[in-house]
Amino acid sequence: MVQFDELRLALEELWPDIKDLSEALGMGAIKSEIEQLERRAAEPGFWDDMENSQKILQKTGSLKNKVEQYDRLVASYEDTHALIELANEEEDLSLLDEATAEYEKVKSSLEEQRLSTLLTGEYDKNNAILTFHAGAGGTEAQDWAEMLYRMYNRWAERHSFKVKTVDYLDGDEAGLKSAVIMIEGENAYGYLKSEAGVHRLVRVSPFDSSGRRHTSFASLEVMPEIDDTIDIEISPEDIKMDVYRASGAGGQKVNKTSSAVRLTHIPTGIVVSCQVERSQHQNREVCMTMLKSKLIEIKEREHLDKIEDIKGVQKEIAWGSQIRSYVFMPYTMVKDHRTNFETGNINGVMDGDLDGFINAYLKASSLGELDNQ
Repeated sequence: MVQFDELRLALEELWPDIKDLSEALGMGAIKSEIEQLERRAAEPGFWDDMENSQKILQKTGSLKNKVEQYDRLVASYEDTHALIELANEEEDLSLLDEATAEYEKVKSSLEEQRLSTLLTGEYDKNNAILTFHAGAGGTEAQDWAEMLYRMYNRWAERHSFKVKTVDYLDGDEAGLKSAVIMIEGENAYGYLKSEAGVHRLVRVSPFDSSGRRHTSFASLEVMPEIDDTIDIEISPEDIKMDVYRASGAGGQKVNKTSSAVRLTHIPTGIVVSCQVERSQHQNREVCMTMLKSKLIEIKEREHLDKIEDIKGVQKEIAWGSQIRSYVFMPYTMVKDHRTNFETGNINGVMDGDLDGFINAYLKASSLGELDNQ
């Protein structure tokens, strides 16, 4: 049947790309490395150095996950091809929708794995720490910051990533003034690093009784979570610590004592805070992780040789130089000003459908098409 013949040809056009993906991922080298790591794990005394053995097991697991993902893609391709062939032989049009859906899954999985080959940065595989700040504009801007907070939580859910709220400061009447979340999952930072910058909202404000159109701004900072294997020297005298009572989302259960912690890195002016853990000590540990992550992120972005070369953070916040605009009125459109990728499905975007923007950025970045991004 014509419908199944066309679908089969479309599917078969993907096969050369699937084979090329194996080479791009370095499947041969990955399998060889897995064998070497497993031999090390089987050696006597492997568990004598617990810290090192854990690193080896984590790396082995990560590499195996890549192999399993690729194997699932190949199996999905073969199963879909068999389904189309069977449906065509039986001339069963009732299977067309199912076969088409399976084809789309293969195509989507191929694209997702192909994009992962572009994540070659040193920290791309790490978890991501997202920090939201409302811009000037009071309640309207604070409501916009909370909308972005929700949007990235939805994106994480779509990708089965875990989200942990680290800090949350309520807005005066609605929304939030600032918030910090940790998104945990492989390549979380690699995907989300493209989202850092100023986000612009244009809409008729629900907080304006006159029904006027407002423009609001909120900024998003994205940092890789730095684990204990990366040694960063921070002098104790360079740290100022303040403690206060926790409040806001996540803080209701721990605000009976001054357990929340705010750290200021004196040489750069960087401020980080955490209030969701139950003890002051735990909150301070989270703050130190965030501070190290922030210093590393600035060092990498500014192409500096040493952490000590960071003079201050004033140049990292570029209010007004928005990376993306979200227009609700007089028309609906979301447009990224770096890649020119745009969509009219603004409700989908606000529900976490950001992959089009992220993919466009990764592709443009790999081709060197981004100016100073």
